[in-house]
Amino acid sequence: MTRWMFRLLAAVAATALLAGCVSDHALIEAGLARPPAPKIDDAAYVARQDGSFTLPAIPLEKLPAEYRRQTIYFPSEEVPGTVIVNPAARHLYLITGNNTAVRYGISVGKSGFEWSGVANVTGRRAWPTWTPPPEMIERKPELAKWEKGQPGGPTNPLGARALYLTTDGIDYGYRIHGTPEWQSIGSNASSGCIRMINQDIIDLYSRVPAGAKVIVLTRNGQMPTGLTLPPPPPKKPVTATEADVAPPLERPTPVSGPV
Repeated sequence: MTRWMFRLLAAVAATALLAGCVSDHALIEAGLARPPAPKIDDAAYVARQDGSFTLPAIPLEKLPAEYRRQTIYFPSEEVPGTVIVNPAARHLYLITGNNTAVRYGISVGKSGFEWSGVANVTGRRAWPTWTPPPEMIERKPELAKWEKGQPGGPTNPLGARALYLTTDGIDYGYRIHGTPEWQSIGSNASSGCIRMINQDIIDLYSRVPAGAKVIVLTRNGQMPTGLTLPPPPPKKPVTATEADVAPPLERPTPVSGPV
């Protein structure tokens, strides 16, 4: 495009904008305007009291700006209240209005635990009890002490709040929840759940309605075309004695507790 044509297009677009015919989004998409600068909410991470528990302050010098809560320009056709998770960027977006969203830093599933698809928020808990599933106890026997559930509190892996997700009415064990391990934000560290800083999950919890749509993008940041789950763990070999007593039981794909 020649310089005079570009100037002509810019002049026409500016005139149309003044006349109310061209939206800010159209100008931004055309490269004729810049999107609004992100508004970072650093005050969100001070120490605070939540019920009978105290949330410690998060040291901002150790939390990269890209993982702090901020309001951003975010074009989307999804309705306000929709949650979009981008595991590749380790960001969670809450659609709040026309081309705007609140972005939070998150931690997502480590290698072998990634998933993508569409779910709905069908459960909400403040300071929830955490029950490790049998598969996790098998990997980490020290968690057996919590096989009946770990009460909510500052050291509970589910943190201050949890949003329980189901797809087509099936609970696959995935949650959006807080974590006392805020240092893990920005990494792939979980067993499939989506971790957030406790101050952030409290904020998200207050904004997201029951039944809200949650979209988890693929590892490449693309919209999912269906539900993609991690491969099941390898089955434990059955000894001859065990085989004589009873045949091995097949576990269903869905699990009852957080993965």
